[in-house]
Order: sequence, then structure tokens, then C-alpha cells
Amino acid sequence: MNLLKTASTVSLLTLVSRVLGLAREVIVARYFGATAWTDAFNVAFRLPNLLRRLFAEGAFSQAFIPILAQSHAQDSIETQRRLLDDVATALGWILAAVSVVGVLAAPALVWLTAAGLHPAAFDAAVAMTRLMFPYAGLISLVALSAGILNTWKHFTVPALTPALLNIAIITAALSLHHTLHPPVYALAVGVVVGGVLQLAVQWPALRRWALLPRPHLNLVAAWRSPVVRRIVRQMLPASMAVSVAQVSLIINTQIASHLRPGSVSWLSYADRLMEFPTALLGVALGSVLLPSLSRAHADGDTARYSGLLDWGLRLALMLALPCAVALGVFAQPLVAILFNYGRFNAFDAAQSALALRAYGVGLVGLIGVKILAPGFYAQRDLRTPVKLAIVVLVATQLLNVVFVPRLAHAGLALAIACGALLNASLLLHGLLRRGSWRPRPGWAGFGGRVLAAQLPPAAILGWGAWHFPWVDWHGHDLLRLLTAFGLMAAAVVAYFGSLALLGLRPAHFLHRD
Repeated sequence: MNLLKTASTVSLLTLVSRVLGLAREVIVARYFGATAWTDAFNVAFRLPNLLRRLFAEGAFSQAFIPILAQSHAQDSIETQRRLLDDVATALGWILAAVSVVGVLAAPALVWLTAAGLHPAAFDAAVAMTRLMFPYAGLISLVALSAGILNTWKHFTVPALTPALLNIAIITAALSLHHTLHPPVYALAVGVVVGGVLQLAVQWPALRRWALLPRPHLNLVAAWRSPVVRRIVRQMLPASMAVSVAQVSLIINTQIASHLRPGSVSWLSYADRLMEFPTALLGVALGSVLLPSLSRAHADGDTARYSGLLDWGLRLALMLALPCAVALGVFAQPLVAILFNYGRFNAFDAAQSALALRAYGVGLVGLIGVKILAPGFYAQRDLRTPVKLAIVVLVATQLLNVVFVPRLAHAGLALAIACGALLNASLLLHGLLRRGSWRPRPGWAGFGGRVLAAQLPPAAILGWGAWHFPWVDWHGHDLLRLLTAFGLMAAAVVAYFGSLALLGLRPAHFLHRD
């Protein structure tokens, strides 16, 4: 399997979802703006997202995929099917119980997350939390399906599935915002419909390849399975790691809810732009690397293990650094062309751009964590990332004390960015110290060439950001859009042209597994 080709395919399919995600945020900005009501939706959506990250792309996947990869490599088909059936049964029961508790405890959860919301917005957040909480269960079952498909090297369906959530939210926003009160409830309806659609697409794909789990009602029998207990034992430290990250997010949301109305939404719009490169690079590479690293560890092939990490880190640096530069120098135009319509005014654009610049400081760290963390998970070492996550949590909150009084909501974004850089640095140090990653020769020259290649695109984007009146062009949407795309295209050509002149070619990043 050509890992560069596979990662490129996953990244391209993820691009479809992220483009739709940006379209979703454009529509939300146009019809709902950045108000106390959008703050309420973002708070309510953040709560089931916590469980999604815990059970889906967080602790569950980190514990489940390495064990499944080992079983796939060593066990009979009957043993593998029994593993899938027992895991699906246990996960289904747990998710059902958690969803019920979440619906009942919604007022307390919203208060713990954002006590500073306006009273009417607080009530709306409670109602939307109750409506959307089952989404966490649906998307966790989607993650189970994606983990199975990725382990069997079927990456296409899992990579395309997230697009359905964005399609559902866009459709609900356009069709229901006139009929519901407050109109922001339309977004919550779209989330639930999107979760159903994602699961509906994944399971037929599993059936097609004869991988469909067969959950049963006997929770006791499933719980007695040694594999289920191993996964649960592995999940406990991983859950702590994910929980630490979510605690930081909840603290930041709580702080933002006490700042100027709209602060939660400004951060959310900036975060959506940050997720674009993070998903295209970090999530795509992480999804491809974790099963491959798990197989290399199961085979005892330390050279292949180290080579996979080295390949992932080089590719991530080459692609993440120009994205970080672009977010730093071209933040205002990006926010303007995407969100500066309808109820999203010039002030909202300026505040979101501040948050985006702050987030951009940590983009390399955010993507680096997606590459480095699987280096621990594949070895079933989930405790080390927990310890490091606790250090990062404390550091992030100390940075909030310094940054927020001076930078308000942008200070929260900057603290997260610095925390991501610290997290990536600590993970990298840990892999080096244990010998899991042994850097191949030429890193100094490679890094120097990548850094030098940043200058031409930075100059193009910086000139464009300063020269054109992006917010004042409100009403000349096509001109603004074409100008931005022209500048970005020129920056991309300048960057890869510079890399070519400096001796870097795509063939240098081919890797087979």
C-alpha cells in the first residue's frame, strides 16, 4: 500500500467534507451571525462533541484500533467476528446509558460549561443539548465502523462520511430557520439528522465487505469478553488524556461566556478555519499511520515503525508550516471572504481574524500531535500522553491568566496554540528518548529548505492582505473571492516552486507499507 497515495486520497476526501464545513459556517454566519444565540448553539454542540471525542476519535479509537489490528494480523476470522460483535454490544449499551444521563442532566452540564450565557440563551442551550446529545452515541458507532474499515484498509467511506453532517446542517439551516423559534434550533435538528445519515452510510459498507458487527442484547456476555476488558483497560488512561483536553476546552468556553457576547462564536468561526488544515493533514495522516504503526509494532519491526513516524513528520512539516504562515498573514481576507455576509458584520470579522491569527501560532503543534500521539497508541502506551496532557492543561490555564486580560477571546486561542506546541514537543521528546523514532539523516537540510520556501508565499499573501480593502469590499463578493483565490493560488505555486528549486520533490515522500 502506497501510504502517500492513501493519505492523499483520504486528505482529498476530507477536503470535500471541510469545504462543506466552511460552507456550513458561511451559512450560519449569514443567517445567524455571532450572537448570544449562536453562542448557545456552540455551547450545546460542544457537550455531545466531548463524548464524540471520548468514544469516537478519542479514547475508544486509540484503544480499539491497535487491538483490532493485532487480531486482524494473528487471529482467525471467527475470532475477529466475535471481537467485533462483543465490542459493538458493549459500546451500544454504554452509549445508550450515557445519552439518557446527558439528556436528563442538560441544565447542569450547560451551567458547568457556560454559566455566563444570557438567561434566554442559556435555556436555548439546554434545549439544544437535550436534542443533540444522542448524536454522541450515533457518531461513536460511526467511529467503530470507521475503525474497522480503516484496519482492513478501506479508507474511502470513513473519509467521506463526515460530509453528511455538514450537508444535513446546511439543509436544515436553509429550510427551517424561518419556521423554528429561536431560528438557531434549525442547526440542532441538522446535527441529529447528520448523525443518523453518517451511521446509515457506514454500516452498508461494512456489510459489503462482510465486516458488519452483530450486536446482541446480552451485555453481561459481552462484558465478560477478555478483548472488551482489554479495550476498557486501555480506554481508562486514554479517557483521561481526552478528558484533560476537554476540561481545557470547557474552561475556555466558560471564560469566553463571561466575555463580550459573541466571543464563543468568534472562537468557533476561527476554529472552523483551523480545523480545515488540521483535518486535511493531521487527521488524514493519523488515520493512515495508526493501523500501519500498530502492524509494525505487532510484527516487532522497529525500523519500519521509526520510518513511518519519520515519513509522517516530514510530510506534516512540509505541508503544515505554509498553512500556519497563511493563517497568520492572511487571516482577515480569509474571514472576510467566508463569513462577512448578512448578520456577520465588519466587527465580527475583525474579532474572528484575531482569534484565527492566534490559533495559527499553534497549527504545526496541533498537526504534529496527530502524528506523534499514534506513536504511543500503537504501542498501547496511553499513560504517557495522559501525563503530558495534564502538564499541557496546567500550562494552558496559566497562559490564560496572562493572555486573556490583554487579548480577551484571542488570548484563549493563543493559550491553546501555545499548549499544542508544548504538547507536540513533549511527545516528540518522549518518542526520541525511548528510541521509537530515530530521525533519518538530512533533517537539518530538509527543515532549512522548508523554512526558506516560506518567504515567497508569505510575501505574496502579506502584500495582498495589506493592499486590498477586504472588509470594505462588502457587496463586491465575486471580486473579493476571485482576488483571494488568485493570491492563494500564486502563493501555492510560489511555495512548491521554491521547494522544487531547493531540491525537494514529491517522489521523496513516497512510502509503502
